[in-house]
Amino acid sequence: MSYSPATYTPVAHLQESDRVAFMVKVYQHLGLAIGAFMAFEYLFFASGLAKALWEMLAGNGGAWLLFLGLFMVGTWISTQASYDLNNVGRQYGGLFAISAVEALIFAPFLYYVFNVRQAAGDVWVAAIITAMGFAGLSLVGWVTRTDLSFLRPILIWGGVAAMVLIVSALLFGMNIGTWFSVAMVALMGASILYNTQKILHSYPEQAYVGAAVTLFGSLMTMFWYILQIVMDR
Repeated sequence: MSYSPATYTPVAHLQESDRVAFMVKVYQHLGLAIGAFMAFEYLFFASGLAKALWEMLAGNGGAWLLFLGLFMVGTWISTQASYDLNNVGRQYGGLFAISAVEALIFAPFLYYVFNVRQAAGDVWVAAIITAMGFAGLSLVGWVTRTDLSFLRPILIWGGVAAMVLIVSALLFGMNIGTWFSVAMVALMGASILYNTQKILHSYPEQAYVGAAVTLFGSLMTMFWYILQIVMDR
């Protein structure tokens, strides 16, 4: 998502105190999205939905493809709503919606981790690694003066290649393995770097909710694949 500089003043053109205030709001709302994700996840487990999804999807590549498609549609709708600067209600609706969508896609996976593998400790290890990695990447994206726009075509190409591999694995039962997870972690790291700088250079100060949603997607995907690496160690 991009905003027209003819209509909105990018954060990079504001005073340093205003830039800092904007980024504080971004990370506060990122924290809100994470908190909402955890609340939705609790509801999905308490209601039995997580177990039902696992039983429906386990070993069923076609069902996973449908589930993945619904996830992508839900993510797109939620993200677009969060970017609506003219409607604060839609922005927050988009933020909570994408938290729910992420919680839904994670529910069967986490049910497997907690109840089938009984590897709850791996979740906390992956969460700590993800948090440290995100903090370091965000700091680099915040302070670096290097133009990271060259990462955009890499992210687009990598995203398409990853989707082709995931769909192929679901359709044909391929095992794409640990190295794919490592590559996805690297790709999401690049995404966090690129989006942090993009937020600073092209987002207006009113767009902190949309900025938080942008980072939230990359953060959760990174967590997903770090958890897989930790489980495979």
